[in-house]
Amino acid sequence: MTAATSSDPRLLFFAGSARQDSYNKRLAKLGAMIAEANSIPSTFVDLADYPMPIYHGDLEAEQGQPDNAHKLKNLMKAHTGIFIVSPEYNASFSPLLKNAIDWVSHIRDDGEAPLEVFRTRVFALASASGGGLGGLRGLIQIRAVLELGTGALVLPEQFALPRARDAFDDNGHLKNKDQTEQLKAVIQKLARAARVLHG
Repeated sequence: MTAATSSDPRLLFFAGSARQDSYNKRLAKLGAMIAEANSIPSTFVDLADYPMPIYHGDLEAEQGQPDNAHKLKNLMKAHTGIFIVSPEYNASFSPLLKNAIDWVSHIRDDGEAPLEVFRTRVFALASASGGGLGGLRGLIQIRAVLELGTGALVLPEQFALPRARDAFDDNGHLKNKDQTEQLKAVIQKLARAARVLHG
């Protein structure tokens, strides 16, 4: 990560997939690379490194929130903009991502308002799929959960990558330069919005 001043935006990138060869994970990694190349401090994290049980109220009452949920929330707190890339599952988004959001939404540290970590950050969305729509239908559902469920500010701009199996070159970059510029534009908009919110 590049050194940053207190007023610099810091972007967190992660994918709603734990699969090793996930297109969405590749896109999230590329997003972090593009941000860094444009002097925007960024971090990529893999949700596979933060396993959590399926949210259950009785489990939470007995054992509290999982350590990994606290770790993920602390990562979110350390960044001012959050870029989520998620696969589309049956016209919605992945259970892995929904479960992570549900657990983090239940954590309220001392002095915090409910859902503060969501309501004090800016979010951007992207998706990748092997089909022609690029996972757009799932992004509609994620937007509803973040905006209506947690009160988050989500950029209207988003990025969808269709036919993802053929979209990446051997270095993890997109073959199509126009798509690269579209992704870069969303990342830069996220950074500007995060700077306005926290500057």
